Amino acid sequence: MIESITQASRRAAPPNMSTPYVHRITKFDPADRDNRGAYCGSEDVSSDRGPVEAAYLAAVTAFAEDTGVTLLTVRDPAVSGFVHFGAAPPVDGHGLHGLFPPDLAGYHDGAQITLDVGRELVRVMLRDNGAWCRLEAGDRFFVHVGHDQYMYIGSDQPCGHAVALTTASGLFVEPLDGSPYAPDGDGPYESRPADMAFWAEVAALVARRGRILLEEQIVGNHSRWHRLTAGTVPDLGPRALLNVWPDLSTDVPAVLRTMSPDFAGWAILEHADGHIQSFHADGDDRAALAEAFAGARAAILLPHTTDDHNPLLVAVRPDDDGIVRARWPI
Repeated sequence: MIESITQASRRAAPPNMSTPYVHRITKFDPADRDNRGAYCGSEDVSSDRGPVEAAYLAAVTAFAEDTGVTLLTVRDPAVSGFVHFGAAPPVDGHGLHGLFPPDLAGYHDGAQITLDVGRELVRVMLRDNGAWCRLEAGDRFFVHVGHDQYMYIGSDQPCGHAVALTTASGLFVEPLDGSPYAPDGDGPYESRPADMAFWAEVAALVARRGRILLEEQIVGNHSRWHRLTAGTVPDLGPRALLNVWPDLSTDVPAVLRTMSPDFAGWAILEHADGHIQSFHADGDDRAALAEAFAGARAAILLPHTTDDHNPLLVAVRPDDDGIVRARWPI
């Protein structure tokens, strides 16, 4: 199908994060790597939460200052889900207490933050507290924190002063061609904007069905749920991924009965006070699920598997200029 000019114009150009200078910054001596580049030394893969961690954070400051960057943009933010791959267990609040409110307002794709806040986010990621994001300053600068205390900083400047300071702190600074955590410029990403045409389709679904369920995902692995009826206008966050689902069923016992033993996915429950809760559910844990479903007035099950993940509609909240810039993978 040939894409219309109007639709194409609402898609952001692929991000260009190939800064001319990229450095891998770690506490791991390159002399302790094997011929495949894997580290074979004795350094711990967790943060020491002390002087070594402080050296990582000082490196972020030094490279940002050499680049002339004072503000950063949060990109592709996420929090820990039901599977966590960090070396340390996640903490309550994903490590964001004191940085953002409990509802995570201000922690979203495209949010501008100070260098101080960005440095604290790097600390959270080094500690595997649960939150993760890329930090960018246009195509001039980025910070990516990977697994096991690997940090990658890109800049449009050589940052010789920062390299010297970071090396003097005891960390190892290695030039690379690019970051393994760079976003895929080609996606594929969800690109349909949540524009007037999208909301007209939502209204048509409500008119036919009476009520539908809207999933709002501002941060990876964290959803808010809204039951929409005619005239409902939910307050949605910036750059949110929106999935439209069939409404919750008020026959809660039937929802639980129809769950197969091999089910793995999300259970979404509405309680008597109207609060909608979602959690990971396994079909083989019937006793715990029966307890969780008790008292719910409506429910639905949404499988994890790609083949069974079939929302009625999908779109992304665009920026004020109508362009979709969030990178939500398809």
